[in-house]
Amino acid sequence: MGRVSSSLSPAAFSALLTSEGLALLDELRDHDPAQELALATKLRREHPAELVSAALTQARLRQRAVAKFGAEDAARMFFTPNGVEQATRTSVAAYRAGAFEELGVRSVADLCCGIGGDAIALARAGIRVLAVDRDPLTCAVARANTEALGLAGLIEVREADVTEVDTAAYDAVFVDPARRGGRGRIFDPEAYSPPLSWAVSAALKAPRAALKIAPGIPHEAIPAEADAEWISDGGDVKEAVLWFGTAPGRMRATLLPGPRALVGRGLPDPEVRSVGRYLYEPDGAVIRAHLVAEVAEEVGGGLVDETIAYVTSDELHATPYAAAYEITDQLPFNVKKLKALLREREVGVLTVKKRGSAVEPEELRRKAMPKPFGRRAVTVFLTRVAGAPTMLVGAPVG
Repeated sequence: MGRVSSSLSPAAFSALLTSEGLALLDELRDHDPAQELALATKLRREHPAELVSAALTQARLRQRAVAKFGAEDAARMFFTPNGVEQATRTSVAAYRAGAFEELGVRSVADLCCGIGGDAIALARAGIRVLAVDRDPLTCAVARANTEALGLAGLIEVREADVTEVDTAAYDAVFVDPARRGGRGRIFDPEAYSPPLSWAVSAALKAPRAALKIAPGIPHEAIPAEADAEWISDGGDVKEAVLWFGTAPGRMRATLLPGPRALVGRGLPDPEVRSVGRYLYEPDGAVIRAHLVAEVAEEVGGGLVDETIAYVTSDELHATPYAAAYEITDQLPFNVKKLKALLREREVGVLTVKKRGSAVEPEELRRKAMPKPFGRRAVTVFLTRVAGAPTMLVGAPVG
């Protein structure tokens, strides 16, 4: 049991690109990470130790990358640990490349390109790409990926400081600043590398531009010239993008697959009302874009609390921008009462969601249903209703 070191040096990566290294990677395609130490001992009898360590690291990274890039691409691509973590998911990158294509963009300067995820999507859309990063190993990995996927003719990988690159010859600029440091995620946009202010100035010089930012960016930090888009994929918020040269001041939420786009209409905050028969849980991208009012208008509803992004209505309305639940019970927060209700309803599967509550869902599940009481499935929402801690019990519609 156990794993070998996950470090990857430029020299070790170069060795992976040799015939011996590529053959070793093919051999490790379906390896079991739990057996790495025993496997490493065996392989080191036939290959240099550094090459074996690099190959095992790469094989493990490829397995992790399947979730973002799909099995076929991940098996051919190369990665760094940070590259897998920070790379754009293929579905999102392909959507953005399609948006550039619809804007008539034929060439893009991809600044802070990382391992090349966005550059690959752009090239597959027929767009010529200059991919720039200042890290030598990252550039080597990006270059290897363009060759492995047969896209080297459309992508030029350049090792350089993005702040010194002339992008005047390109139709558009795409900037994906580093938002992680030695201590984890960076929340201050001016602490990005490069800072958001520099990225905005670079965007304003280009005919078209897109800046990838953290979805939690404060709205007051968004420039007036930007068209702000929050993107979710399969219900999970993935990123926010500031577009330039499109529709200044627009706020929108894009849901993948689809895509489906909800555009802000400048509506006032919805009124607070009593809990109706249905509860709507807006998609995370909708919430981040501050478009809960647009969802409330669609379903003819209001908020359960002025500070909580749950919408309630007496009628069921189909909307792709929120999940609907039929509410059967409304209780003040009380674990004993909830436990009694779950036993009475013969509940065996309990899903707990929360918004505006300090209680941990797993803790409530353990206390309220220490064992299954039956086979029924219910969802409990821990929230506030008109300021009071409340439990709403129901089930998904459809």
